[in-house]
This record gives sequence, C-alpha cells and structure tokens, in this order.
Amino acid sequence: MTTRDSQAPRLARLAGLLADETRAACLLALLDGRAWTAGELARHAGVAASTLSEHLGKLVAGGLLSEERQGRHRYVRLADARVAQLVEELAAHAGPGDVVRPRGLRESSAGSAMARGRTCYDHLAGRLGIALTDALALRGLLRVDTGFALTDAGVEWFGAAGIVLERGGRRPLVRACLDWTERRPHLAGVAGAALCRHALDVGWCVRIGSSRAVKVTAVGERVLGELLGIEERALR
Repeated sequence: MTTRDSQAPRLARLAGLLADETRAACLLALLDGRAWTAGELARHAGVAASTLSEHLGKLVAGGLLSEERQGRHRYVRLADARVAQLVEELAAHAGPGDVVRPRGLRESSAGSAMARGRTCYDHLAGRLGIALTDALALRGLLRVDTGFALTDAGVEWFGAAGIVLERGGRRPLVRACLDWTERRPHLAGVAGAALCRHALDVGWCVRIGSSRAVKVTAVGERVLGELLGIEERALR
C-alpha cells in the first residue's frame, strides 16, 4: 500500500486552474503587472462577461489573483511575483507550439513588439531583457554561472545609476526568470523590478499603447550604451 503525497491534491487543483485557455489568456495578460477590469479581460479573452466572471472567481479562490472593487468595477491582478514567475516559466516550458499566422499587420506588429521588449510582471523581458542581462554579466556585475547573483560591483553599479534596491522583504535580490520568447533567463527579483521601474520613470523605455510591450527611447539607447556598452541595434 502506498501513501499519497499530501501535496498531490494541491498540485492537481493548481493544474486544473491553469488547464483552461480562457484562464490562461487572463493570466498572461496580467503579466503586465497592472490591474485589469473584468470587462477588459473579457474582451481580451473573447468571451462573455458572465463567462469571464466565473473564471475570475476560480482564479481568485485559488490564490492566483487578487481583486478589489471600485464602485461597480471589479479589478484583478496577479496575486504576487511568485504567480508571475510561475506563469512566465510555464509559458516558456510550453514551447512555441504550432506556428499561427498573424491575422493582419497590426497583430504581426504587436507580436514583434512583444518579442523585442516587454514587461514580465514588473521586470523587463524579451530581447531587451536578455540584452540587459547579458551586459550586466559581461561586465562582472551579475553572476550567472551558479544561479543569478549580483556581485559587489553590481550592487555599486545600481547605486551609481540611481537605481534603488529595496531590501528587507522575502523576495530575492535577483533571480533568473525563463524568457518565453528567447528561451533564456532574464533578470528578475528586486533588482530586475528596480531596473524596470527606473527605466520607465526616467524615460529610458516607454510602454507601447496598453500592452506589455515597451521600447527603448533615443535617450535610453544613449544612456544604456554609456552605462553598459549595449549597442543600439541590440535595443531595437
């Protein structure tokens, strides 16, 4: 007679929450780190509001989303950074799957923009995220050989660049997050979030519309070239 692992039912429930295309679409959309209304997610997922509401209830009850209400609007966001990491890494492990042709120029452009640079919850991903990670590693600011770790020089670099690293919480200072388009790890954790926030605040990067896509500005190209030696072509 075998003894069932006590974690098995919990894992099965979690897998069940993720094993639905509409719920998966919502979780991927919420990787932009912002709160969405139920109506916005319903339109994004292409389902009726009543259907979406049922899905959101399951995700909230399962601890994957948090919600708040303002008037008649219901806002939801990913529960925390751990959920974002889970979703992003599962998307990467899922693989590219069948190649689906974009339905038009707008969809093709949006996909290209996401691959070029985007936010992954609260840090930078895509080719932009990989370029930053590689540059930090090349200059001895980030160790990537035995897991991600900032070197002493790396901590000093963040301070010199005016990027505040907020310590003291349970979140790791740095961690590797598997990029689902590049299939390589990019920088996440406290440092990744601080770098992303600073880049948006000072105008090194700007968001493209209401999506997760971001692009590097002319100022960002110049500054990142000076600070990390990244060539302009790697940021476009």
